[in-house]
Amino acid sequence: MANEAAILHGVQKQYKDFTLGPIDLTIPTGTIVGLVGENGAGKTTTLRLLCGVNPADSGEITLLGSQPSDPAVRARLGVVFEDAYFYGGLNAEQIGKSMAGIFGTRWDSGQYSALLQRFGLDLHKKISEYSRGMRMKLSLATALAHHPDLLVLDEATAGLDPVVRSEILDLFLEFIQDEGHTLLMSSHITSDLEQVADSIAYLHHGQLLFHEEKDILLQEYGLLRCSRAMLDQLPAGTVIHTVENAFGCESLVKERETVRRLLPDAICDPAAIDDIMRFYSGRDEQ
Repeated sequence: MANEAAILHGVQKQYKDFTLGPIDLTIPTGTIVGLVGENGAGKTTTLRLLCGVNPADSGEITLLGSQPSDPAVRARLGVVFEDAYFYGGLNAEQIGKSMAGIFGTRWDSGQYSALLQRFGLDLHKKISEYSRGMRMKLSLATALAHHPDLLVLDEATAGLDPVVRSEILDLFLEFIQDEGHTLLMSSHITSDLEQVADSIAYLHHGQLLFHEEKDILLQEYGLLRCSRAMLDQLPAGTVIHTVENAFGCESLVKERETVRRLLPDAICDPAAIDDIMRFYSGRDEQ
């Protein structure tokens, strides 16, 4: 368990019009895991189950060697959800005092002040006057000021300009320099995950389709452009999905190097995470 920050085994959650799982997902300690999927795929539900915000209907969740319901374990979590917010009438100084009351001796007021200064946040400005980027920076400061072992982020970079996103991604990379730290983040901005994540977990219609090391994933999948006749030469199971148009076929394929060897005259470029999601979704729409 020492090398695993979190484990979800056979976890399932049933809602009126949506079912998550059962899913098996392991979050290795000392890594950044990117959680991707279409809107409604179950990303936020998964994160809430992991953090103990909502209970699972079935399955087992191990969090930092214990259970999500353990207060001592929850104190070692730093969490930022996209829809979370602070009361707009408060300022950053007042929020810091509130967080100190919640976390007790774990709260590091010096670290909190340093993060606010780094982010350029005014201690006395009301939260209602903050921009979205400033509110997200404040949320990250409160999530990091008690020195968590596991940082869980739900769309933390959504809606932010490239400069702010770059600043926050740098902060994530600094956080993970401690080998005991782990970061699990969902994001629709897959280019951010391609920059910082060690592995990618893909949720699709409530099912975990894969959890792979990012570098292996980007090497494994390819975008193939060729004729239908050439495509039909590939072994069964190689082609995930194909879109045909007046110029031929565009396909998402596995084992990119094998495909390039079998079809040397075809174009087979590396597939980005966005491409992988787009073709899996297109396959289901047929």
